[in-house]
Amino acid sequence: MIKLYTDAATKGNPGPTGLGALLVAGQEQVQVKQAAPRPLSNHEGEFAAARFGFTTLQKRFPQAGIVYFYTDSRLLADAVGKGYAKHYQAELDLLLAQMDGFATVITQWVPEKQNQGAHHLANQALRQAEG
Repeated sequence: MIKLYTDAATKGNPGPTGLGALLVAGQEQVQVKQAAPRPLSNHEGEFAAARFGFTTLQKRFPQAGIVYFYTDSRLLADAVGKGYAKHYQAELDLLLAQMDGFATVITQWVPEKQNQGAHHLANQALRQAEG
């Protein structure tokens, strides 16, 4: 079982965006961050952060059986649950394709205060993106 937390930090809408992901596998923690390659809206950033997190998960733990995926974006969590995102279907389709590489992915919305690890990483990446 692996826990994946993701978050995005955007300055402006759209604007520079930082992506953060925290993976917890037993006693091991993997923290990753990066600046988005182009300005993103808040919602685009959340999808990009999730894809970034699942890409890292695929590289570090390709045999992960059960993945608990946590996000503080209600739009993202709802879209994954429904398989539909009115304005972000292309981004959702890319994410769902990545998620299909794992036996079981359980997606859960969490309040921002329960997503602080990924939140801090995203903000660090945003500061790097700015400059």
